[in-house]
Amino acid sequence: MTTAPENGTALAQHWCALSVLHERIADRVQRRLEAGHDLSAREFSLLTVLSRQDEDRHLQMRQVAEAIVLSQSATTRLVTRLEDRGLLARTICKNDRRGIYTDVTEAGHRLLAEARPTHDGALHEALDEARENPEFKPLVEALERIGER
Repeated sequence: MTTAPENGTALAQHWCALSVLHERIADRVQRRLEAGHDLSAREFSLLTVLSRQDEDRHLQMRQVAEAIVLSQSATTRLVTRLEDRGLLARTICKNDRRGIYTDVTEAGHRLLAEARPTHDGALHEALDEARENPEFKPLVEALERIGER
């Protein structure tokens, strides 16, 4: 399928705007989480993903890596860092001794609960600011429509 050059150019411009918006939001969230909770945005994402597990359904490391958009080796290093901080704990699967589960500890749940308002506040501030820019406004509105579903 070929597209007209104008369509490709517009698509590239929209992609660039989306990338810029993402970076601005990610930067604001990162700075706020680090300043307020000594937590990176990736660490926050990892804690969030793992906190949604239940006892009957643990995620494999591959699934966790996909959810936080990191390689498996980078995810393993991130898990180790949070485990060293007492925020995560690894346990052996009772049914399959080869399996290892990663769970959020009580300290991890507390930190996540404390950091969530900071994360959400920074996100909303960044989106409110972006809404004022005509290039970003349609992207913010699209995100809001997705959130309404």
